[in-house]
Amino acid sequence: MAEGPVTLGSLYRMWLHRCRESRKLVLVVVAIALLLDNMLLTTVVPIIPEFLYEIEHPNAEKQLSNKIEHVKPATTTLAPHSATYAAFFDLNITAVDASSTPDNMSLEQAQEIQRHKDLQDESVSVGLMFASKAFVQLITNPFVGPLTHRIGYSIPMLMGFFIMFLSTIIFAFGRTYTVLFAARALQGIGSSFSSVAGMGMLAEKYPDDKERGNAMGFALGGLALGVLIGPPFGGFMYEFVSKSAPFIVLAALALLDGLLQLLLLQPAIVKQEVEDAPLKDLIRDPYILLAAGAITFANTGIAMLEPSLPIWMMDRMGSGKWEQGVAFLPASVSYLIGTNLFGPLGHRMGRWLATLLGLLIIGVCLMCIPLATSMYDLVVPNAGLGFAIGMVDSSMMPHLAYLVDIRHSAVYGSVYAIGDVAFCLGYCIGPAMSGTLVNTIGFEWMLVMIAFLNFAYAPLMFMLRHPPTKEEEEMLTLGEKSSVRYVTYQNEEEEE
Repeated sequence: MAEGPVTLGSLYRMWLHRCRESRKLVLVVVAIALLLDNMLLTTVVPIIPEFLYEIEHPNAEKQLSNKIEHVKPATTTLAPHSATYAAFFDLNITAVDASSTPDNMSLEQAQEIQRHKDLQDESVSVGLMFASKAFVQLITNPFVGPLTHRIGYSIPMLMGFFIMFLSTIIFAFGRTYTVLFAARALQGIGSSFSSVAGMGMLAEKYPDDKERGNAMGFALGGLALGVLIGPPFGGFMYEFVSKSAPFIVLAALALLDGLLQLLLLQPAIVKQEVEDAPLKDLIRDPYILLAAGAITFANTGIAMLEPSLPIWMMDRMGSGKWEQGVAFLPASVSYLIGTNLFGPLGHRMGRWLATLLGLLIIGVCLMCIPLATSMYDLVVPNAGLGFAIGMVDSSMMPHLAYLVDIRHSAVYGSVYAIGDVAFCLGYCIGPAMSGTLVNTIGFEWMLVMIAFLNFAYAPLMFMLRHPPTKEEEEMLTLGEKSSVRYVTYQNEEEEE
């Protein structure tokens, strides 16, 4: 009887050891990491604009009714009424229809005009909050990349989840703009650790370029699933349960994933045997910068839509919380399809070509979004947008590792720090600029502008068709030096 537990214990240890050696389980852990990180990233999209509006205007309807009654003068002369109304709402007199004076304007009409102005003003603060995560992540990435070379990938992965857990708890119970802003920024640090370490771990576990593309397509599928589930999950839970509910669920899932990492990855310091390429050398590599730039431009459009589309839908369509969340559903579903399809397909057709086509499709879809008059009109352009971003991400992420393999040393922390910086740059520039651009040139022209940037960048992907290897560049450099020496020698001969 005494041997039973020992035998079962030894079998368990053998099973656990086999699990820890399995590349597929590592892939699942990384995919779950990206899933939860991006669920938190997108869960706030339908929550924050409405929540901040409720915080800043808790009794908007009652206050507006009282103010209209208070400012309404006894006389019925048109000009004074119009001037009083325009001054109260801080609007230009030409913006108000002459027939819509306070005497004959319903409370609902007045509320709609004031709400429109409040939502436009709010778009800047919402955009800055959404951008804070990407900005902090962008700053953190250059430190995380070299750190993974010194201590390995498993400890940074675990650190990322611990920080993300704290961020989620703060989101759950935060009730002011400042606290929520801090939670969003803190999430950027956690995302930096988990994203850079996770993608580097996959690149190391899958050295074959074709297998690596398939693995990263699957991992990015986890990212896509997080983006897919996040907005409708957040909108539904906020409207029918509470603001804290979605974040408490995410915190519990993050805690479980942290325990899974402790069990399977056994975080420990593991120094890389191969010397890492200096980060400055990778940044100077034009081919790495081209690949990273494609990731930035591909994601800037959807990043601009995250804070601005819900507000535009509230203003233009009168959409509720759940509708604002569901609007991103087609993009998320198609991104999931695109990443899994173009993981293997991008390797076969050429990742440069898949990226070029993806950038062109992104531009077309962005130009179609402002034409929508209802939530259903957004389905096709949003679906095309998500699919095309999936084409770019699933092609360029493994291509970064391929470029490091052929042009530098096979250590991946630093290059995925650059890749994550490129991703974050899109999500930093997009939300930060969207509020200002919406207020200056309008929602429609903002999307047209980023669409043309994608069109302009797409032809540069031809340069990634046959990138030279390190040996080819060295031979080319030696050949150039030899030709220079030969020309110099010929000139000296002629002078003599």
